[in-house]
Amino acid sequence: MEALFIFVAKSSGLLILFYLAYHFLLRKETFFNSNRWFLLIGLLTSVALPFLVYTKIVWVDPTPLPNFNYSPTYVPQSSEKESFEIDWNLVSLAIYALGFLAFMLKFALDFYSLNSVLKGKQVQQQADFKFVDVKENIAPFSYFDYIVYNSSMYSESELENILEHEKVHSDQNHTIDVLISRIFCVLFWFNPIIWLYKKAILQNLEFIADREATKKISDKKAYQYTLLKITTHESCVAITNHFYQSLIKKRIVMLNKNQSKKWNYWKYYTIIPALVAFVFLFQIKVIAQEKESKEKTEVAEKTDPVDVYKINKHTTDQDLKEMAEELKENYNADVVISNVKRNSKEELTSIRIDIKKENEETQTLQIEGDKAIKKCGIVVSIKENGSNRIGILTDDAIDKPMIIEDRKIEVREIRNQVGEVTPPTPPTPPTMPTMPVFPNGPMPTAPPMDMSKMPKAPKAPTNHNDKAAMKTFEKELAEFEKKMEAFEPDMSAYEKQVEEIMAKREAIYDKEMAKYDLAMQKFDADMEKFNQYIEKAYGPSSDEYARNMGEYEKNMGEYEKGMRVYEQHMRQQERDIRKAEKNKKS
Repeated sequence: MEALFIFVAKSSGLLILFYLAYHFLLRKETFFNSNRWFLLIGLLTSVALPFLVYTKIVWVDPTPLPNFNYSPTYVPQSSEKESFEIDWNLVSLAIYALGFLAFMLKFALDFYSLNSVLKGKQVQQQADFKFVDVKENIAPFSYFDYIVYNSSMYSESELENILEHEKVHSDQNHTIDVLISRIFCVLFWFNPIIWLYKKAILQNLEFIADREATKKISDKKAYQYTLLKITTHESCVAITNHFYQSLIKKRIVMLNKNQSKKWNYWKYYTIIPALVAFVFLFQIKVIAQEKESKEKTEVAEKTDPVDVYKINKHTTDQDLKEMAEELKENYNADVVISNVKRNSKEELTSIRIDIKKENEETQTLQIEGDKAIKKCGIVVSIKENGSNRIGILTDDAIDKPMIIEDRKIEVREIRNQVGEVTPPTPPTPPTMPTMPVFPNGPMPTAPPMDMSKMPKAPKAPTNHNDKAAMKTFEKELAEFEKKMEAFEPDMSAYEKQVEEIMAKREAIYDKEMAKYDLAMQKFDADMEKFNQYIEKAYGPSSDEYARNMGEYEKNMGEYEKGMRVYEQHMRQQERDIRKAEKNKKS
């Protein structure tokens, strides 16, 4: 679940990155075909790049094992009732699934609507295009090689302009761009940037079709008049390239704009350092590994290896048989196991072990009783010259020797005054580092825009053959464009301020996140070592382990609470980022 949320967050971030690069650097350039591929590459990169992860190994100094403070006081286990908690991960997933299904249903209905328009209609094949003349009051559109229009709604010259426009859409397969953008809107429906991204793709496709169509049309001004006339159509098919699009003024302005200079192509390469920074910040997985301790190496060089064959109340007859065979094969020791008795729970209560090795005395371990036995074992000490010594180790009340390195060690059971074995206190797990918070602060105020002073667009004369009226209209249209350029506020200074503020905040946050990632790696390594030490020190089947794991589980509950706090920090970070982006746009 966490991996899914991280993938969605990274993909959304890449979409925002490409959209901002297009909006602030490329939107006003006339490299329409290049812009098309830039936007499509942005969509593909947003889903592919999060899967490319580079693994980096960081060597850290070994962490010393925690010191245990053994206390003679027995701490009884306490049980707490589990309180009901809402799994917000499942809630988020359910909300996403509902939105996904809703937009998938809308997508399917759009296909049904398109099929209803094309079904049963007469198709006229011309070259690579299929023309469909319908009677419905809908805007002209193209869908792959189909071009649909209502010829009764336009004059012959207007229809010619419209068909040239739609031929460009069909010939350059613009329908694929529309479908890809719709699919991404279904997948990332919760991200408002994807809807702006889709709008930018559709608008750029119209720029391409307008430019290519005017190359084949002799009267460029008549084509612009056709654009103005089509602005009143209401009905459009959603998943198609239709002749009517909003923002007609922008289309006319881009149609008359001079070709951008080639040296402006450098703007496309600005996305590369941003992607490299993204990879270094989020796509490098740091794995912390401990350096080999010099002290441990020195001790290992001075200490002979020791093999221990443990026996406890859960050891089976098959385990005992395999143990004797292995001792015979590896160390040429004759091990005879007899007098094996078990209680109703199949726990060992009695056992006798006789060990005989060449040139050595026979060693015997015998345990009898009605209660399950405690841990005991056979210890083999191997010297540098290859020779070995075998002894018996027990923590029961029997007085038996253990022979290691020609030393005889007396092994006795230690009990407290009340006759109970002192229960050890479990160690404290390591503390999780604190999640950094994205820097917040005020944003500059955007230049105001007084909509009451917005100039009104001139109306085209009904009679296009009236030269005087058309000349007056052209003059009014030119004045309207000048007034619109003067009316729109200068956003460059504001955009530069926002970019500088966000860049500083992101740099501070990135440094803190890098430190946090390293701390989390060290924390994970400490937790792994802590768990291994617990199991090794107590043993998963021992009575002491069972009595004291209650306190350990309580400590682990605190750790889980810390992890929930971490998830809350992550959600707060996402909200801060969205808020910052919203302030940036406003």
